[in-house]
Amino acid sequence: MTDTLIAPSRGFETVEFKTRTEALQAHMAEQNIDVVFFTTEPEFRYFSGFRSQFWESPTRPWFLVIPVSGKPIAVVPEIGAAGLRQTWIEDVRSWPSPRPEDDGISLLADTLSSCAKGSGRIGAMMGPETHLRMPAANFALLQEELSQHFWVDVSLIIRGLRSVKSEAETAKIRFACEVTAAGFDFLLEHLQLGMTEREACKAMHLEMLRLGADACPYLISASGQGGYDNIIMGPTDRKLGSGDVLIIDTGANFDGYFSDFDRNYAFGQVDALTVDAYDAVYNSTEAGLRIAAPGRTTGEVWQAMWSVLEKSGALGNDVGRMGHGLGMQLTEWPSNVPNGDVELQAGMILTLEPGMTYAPGKMMVHEDNILITENGCELLHKRAWRNLPIIG
Repeated sequence: MTDTLIAPSRGFETVEFKTRTEALQAHMAEQNIDVVFFTTEPEFRYFSGFRSQFWESPTRPWFLVIPVSGKPIAVVPEIGAAGLRQTWIEDVRSWPSPRPEDDGISLLADTLSSCAKGSGRIGAMMGPETHLRMPAANFALLQEELSQHFWVDVSLIIRGLRSVKSEAETAKIRFACEVTAAGFDFLLEHLQLGMTEREACKAMHLEMLRLGADACPYLISASGQGGYDNIIMGPTDRKLGSGDVLIIDTGANFDGYFSDFDRNYAFGQVDALTVDAYDAVYNSTEAGLRIAAPGRTTGEVWQAMWSVLEKSGALGNDVGRMGHGLGMQLTEWPSNVPNGDVELQAGMILTLEPGMTYAPGKMMVHEDNILITENGCELLHKRAWRNLPIIG
């Protein structure tokens, strides 16, 4: 049992938020954008440091406004004003929410208008893998009130900034990964024939919390004779029997940052085809680890991993990608996809997630988390078991 994991400090120094904001403002100046605003929790937190479980409620909208120069401005419901004043944000503007007839829209419009005195260009997150956390009618009203201004998508800027992690961010992700790896080891010692998927996941969940995870909001499993046919649905009350393969894929969270990787377990008598599939995805990950480095592309990483799977007799890969960015969200940009053209940079944190269909209705998936370094990459946790572990 592991008791020695040491968690990094919580939160960030003010200079971290200042650096992030100034990096965004440099891009804004280059693209002649006067002001941007954010409505979603990761972006709001990234630039402000504001963390609250109140985001779980859909009732109230939250807005963070960043002008091309100066500090961010919070436009938030009155219930959150005191919390914002505990961050580095000084200008906090509020209204009594919920107020459906005008839930902060006029206040937000006034704030944006006062900041957009140059080009009149206002930025918002409107690209792939983003959304506006406000009613569509309210966004339409905001556009109407600011009809003399021009709207610009800044999602490309933001995903570029967020994809390269600071040392403090990396420390939090590394700890989340170490907790998860220890949870998988704990489960290896405690799995038994006859347990259910749900019992296995609950045991691991409790262990990760004991080791220091704040939460484990993503913990799924799948099992089946000789393999599994999906990786997004469980856990279920299905009992694990001889010949079964169990996958658990989980993301522990520490101080707002995620891990995301999986492990496979076999039970009793397992056929050679299943063992070979495990070896294939393990070796595929090795190929990814060898090639992942600054200057390489996500497409090259994908190709290196797929070449191993293809030579091993893979019938296909229906997931659509073999890994992705990781950080404040369980999955972030970029994705490891065929012909992907995103160039890796030192400081990026990614998952390597080779998977294949190796027989009709049978999948094998493997996932690890890596940090791109100056000269290559580094695993953020202990490597998966070289051989498929067999229980019982």
